[in-house]
Amino acid sequence: MKDEYDFSKMKSRRNPYASKLKRQVTIRMGDDVVEYFKQLSEETGIPYQSLINLYLRDCMAHGRRPDLSWR
Repeated sequence: MKDEYDFSKMKSRRNPYASKLKRQVTIRMGDDVVEYFKQLSEETGIPYQSLINLYLRDCMAHGRRPDLSWR
């Protein structure tokens, strides 16, 4: 293996995983919901935004839908 490499002649190319990256969105959530995930984050060591993403992904994978009936 070389001690140094010359990257000046290297051609750039698009990231093949760019379509799989996360997209930043702004949503409004109740303080209680955010606090719940922040507390869960402290217990697990996983950032709370990642936990929210994991939960939503799990709901999506299992076809869960919110109960929209009013009581």
